[in-house]
Amino acid sequence: MAELTIDMTYGSALYQAAKETGIEEQVRDEGRELMSIFKNEPQFYALFIDPTISAEEKKTALKNVFEGRISEQLLNFLYVLEDKGRARHFEAIIREYRRLLDEEEGVAAGTIYSVEPLSSEQLEKFQQETGRLINEKVKLDNITDPELIGGVRILVNGKLIDASLRKRLDNMKESIR
Repeated sequence: MAELTIDMTYGSALYQAAKETGIEEQVRDEGRELMSIFKNEPQFYALFIDPTISAEEKKTALKNVFEGRISEQLLNFLYVLEDKGRARHFEAIIREYRRLLDEEEGVAAGTIYSVEPLSSEQLEKFQQETGRLINEKVKLDNITDPELIGGVRILVNGKLIDASLRKRLDNMKESIR
């Protein structure tokens, strides 16, 4: 429960800081990129969250890597996370930030699972069709799932649209019984 409070508190603070300067989308995109960097560079992420390294050393490393490459608001936010020992919550904080931004924009965020990455055109088409089905503006993140065999599964606002080959095969199997 405490972790949820941390994510919501810090996510809301970052959202307010970005909103005051009118860079909400920029911070969202930069946050997504940072999460990608941390995922692809696990040693750098380990340094970012290592409690045995002083906050000052980590802030110096962050400054050397990101100054001039990300917004000042997000860089300062990373410094605050280091000072407060909350760096390991970064991903959840960014998720909360994105949720707040989507809520403000009237967007239902969701995930589309596919065997291979979707092209931007395919993703846009799925967003439009899903939005039409649920009567909301939809924004989907694409996650690959090789267990699908084929087709897609879409999860938006707790609703599942399963158009996967596996689901079709399961349905056929049930109808044969």
